[in-house]
Amino acid sequence: MASIPFLRISPTTTTFNLKPPTLPSLRIIKPTYTPPHPRKLTITRMSYNPTPATDRLISTIAYTLPFFNSLQYGRFLFHQYPPLAYLFNPLLPLLSLYRSIPYSSFVAFFALYLGVVRNPSFSHFVRFNSMQAVTLDVLLVLPVLLQRVFSPARAGFWFKVMVWFHNLLFVFAVLCFVYSVGCCVLGRTPYLPFVADAAGRQI
Repeated sequence: MASIPFLRISPTTTTFNLKPPTLPSLRIIKPTYTPPHPRKLTITRMSYNPTPATDRLISTIAYTLPFFNSLQYGRFLFHQYPPLAYLFNPLLPLLSLYRSIPYSSFVAFFALYLGVVRNPSFSHFVRFNSMQAVTLDVLLVLPVLLQRVFSPARAGFWFKVMVWFHNLLFVFAVLCFVYSVGCCVLGRTPYLPFVADAAGRQI
């Protein structure tokens, strides 16, 4: 007869040995908490390379070519509003020196186009601004050529149209000059309407 571990039967006495079976010991495992590692904040510094001062100076000088050639369109505004001419009086000595050079417009034009625009030793900033100034100068010369061909009368409807068109060209040229010079001084590239696309295709 198979004996039960906790029940013992004898002939004389019956003894119940209620000894519970041994259970395997339970091991309490304490959870370990590992704090997360702090993330490292990586700051990437952007490299800022300002435009050299020489490039800004050359680009600023380039826009004086179309500006000087556009002053002839302001004669009607100067005659109608004399105080407006006082704003340009400080430029008269420089303008007189520019006019004293024979064929100064052609010399400045080819000097910019051949000496700067087509010269790969200059930066793209200088070449683009010079080409934009040359393109603007060409656009400002075309009305003069048309005026010499058609030679409108000194009075009448077409004369009023010519005066209005000259005033519009002068205001447009002055705004382009102020905007372009301001951008060049700050080292930014100016983009003139009707001019920037044509200039960009030549670079």
